[in-house]
Amino acid sequence: MSDEASSPPPSVSEEADSFEWTTANIALSVVLFLLAGVAEISGGWMVWISIRGSKPWWYALIGSFVLILYGFIPCWQPTDNFGRIYAAYGGFFIVLSFLFGWAVDGNKPDRGDIVGGGVCMVGAGLIYFWPRSNG
Repeated sequence: MSDEASSPPPSVSEEADSFEWTTANIALSVVLFLLAGVAEISGGWMVWISIRGSKPWWYALIGSFVLILYGFIPCWQPTDNFGRIYAAYGGFFIVLSFLFGWAVDGNKPDRGDIVGGGVCMVGAGLIYFWPRSNG
């Protein structure tokens, strides 16, 4: 019996240590962050507009279902670091929130929003794509 056959499968942390960013992984991550943002913000907005606005109760119900779907989207990220995924997603969420508010409520981001959103995206990129050693 060979050593490979008797060795245990790699742990999640060992698999994470061997992860490498490729163009496809980067594109997938960005798309998933955008999808998560659209799902979370649109679902939250539907609940918000139903409770605080003039929309019927079923807007809140649909928004709640969209928020449930949002909870699954980050699970498709190509890395396994929960905290890092959600921390980096925060930058996307902030910028998408400003854009969504501008699109649906007409609240145009001001200079502070734009600068702050840019800082958040730089931080998100550093958190998520920083080169890390393999072990």
